[in-house]
Amino acid sequence: MIVVTGATGNVGQELVRILVGAGEQVTAVSRRPAQWPDAVRHVRADLADPGSLRTALDGADALFLLVAGEDPQGILDEARAGGVRRVVLLSSQGAGTRPEVYRHPAAFEDAVRRSGLDWTILRSGGLNSNAFAWAESIRAHRTAAAPFGDVGLPTVDPADVAEVAAMVLREGGHAGSTYDLTGPAPVTPRERAEAIGDALGTPVRFIEQTRAEARAQMLAFMPEPVVEGTLAILGRPLPAEQETSPAVERVLGRTPRTFADWAARTAPAFR
Repeated sequence: MIVVTGATGNVGQELVRILVGAGEQVTAVSRRPAQWPDAVRHVRADLADPGSLRTALDGADALFLLVAGEDPQGILDEARAGGVRRVVLLSSQGAGTRPEVYRHPAAFEDAVRRSGLDWTILRSGGLNSNAFAWAESIRAHRTAAAPFGDVGLPTVDPADVAEVAAMVLREGGHAGSTYDLTGPAPVTPRERAEAIGDALGTPVRFIEQTRAEARAQMLAFMPEPVVEGTLAILGRPLPAEQETSPAVERVLGRTPRTFADWAARTAPAFR
């Protein structure tokens, strides 16, 4: 049995679908109720409370783990007690490039490496689904606002992250590996807005925010150190943060999906 935490998220929901389609027994873990096919066992639990995971983890072979909560060791202790032998952690690229800022995912990575379990770490760059933050303004006004409009980053399709996670969870040969997951090429915020407009068949006007405007908006839902780290990546990325990684193609045997692919697939959310 494979336990998927964050099962209602952009990566987790797709991962559950892939695993069930492959005939795996899956326990989907989320904090809120969710509708799942009959083949999926659902457990409501919170990563902030490792003990709440006990029922979900009992009898499991593998765990897909998000960076959430403050006690990675407690989560991994529960996993080991439940019989888990393999853990796949969805971390952040920033844990490798800016560990002094992204301390939370870096702490989870350290705990996973010391867990005694077979482990694989997936470091995601920015997800294409972050563009859902534009959904309301695009639906209402056909506008999309972001800072640093002409700085490109190789954001990744969450479906590609899910496919890589499914492969790593189901196959051997990945223990002890850390994979950086990116899209096939850097794409700027301006180009992302244009791609969504192309998918809709109507132009989307890009509005470039100042750094201060973006910072104020982000502080409403992110801690200040993470806001500063995120703005640094968006505005002055390190060379490693702009490089495309071969990991998706190496694991899946195909090139990563483009942002335009993602926009075409998700266009109804912006109509």
